[in-house]
Amino acid sequence: MSEKISAGSVMPAISVPKLGGGELDLGGNGAWRMVIVYRGKHCPICKRYLSGIEALQGEIDDLGLEVVAVSGDSEEQAQAVADETGVKIPVGYGLTKAQMQQLGLYVSTPRPNETDHEFPEPGMFVVNDQGQVQIVDISNAPFARPEIASILRGIKFIQEKGYPIRGTA
Repeated sequence: MSEKISAGSVMPAISVPKLGGGELDLGGNGAWRMVIVYRGKHCPICKRYLSGIEALQGEIDDLGLEVVAVSGDSEEQAQAVADETGVKIPVGYGLTKAQMQQLGLYVSTPRPNETDHEFPEPGMFVVNDQGQVQIVDISNAPFARPEIASILRGIKFIQEKGYPIRGTA
């Protein structure tokens, strides 16, 4: 059973292998970071979602934001997604069920012909420069996920106005 991450809490220090080599640390790194958890190669909605990131790269850079994506896919599956979507952001893979639960994600068992492993349902975590979860969005279905451009506008507002972390009570 997973426990949901609280707004304002420190992002868990979870590391996964990264396409191209090395590790991808999902926790804070002293800068603003958006962690997008996608379901996997089998999900066409996820691929469309990730494909939209490149068009927003200018706004992302203006915010000093690093965007990363991660799934429970194998390296080969994650590479296929990166190739198909053209994303240039760091992509992690091999998220374990225990790590999915640590992030408070919903975990699904695949239907026939979907994939070969349990996988996370969508999640997004915006981690501020203090390593705290500023924004958290967790869904139990592929159809409900925030529009990235809207989240970027929110991050800009937070940074410009010193807007506090909400939903901590």
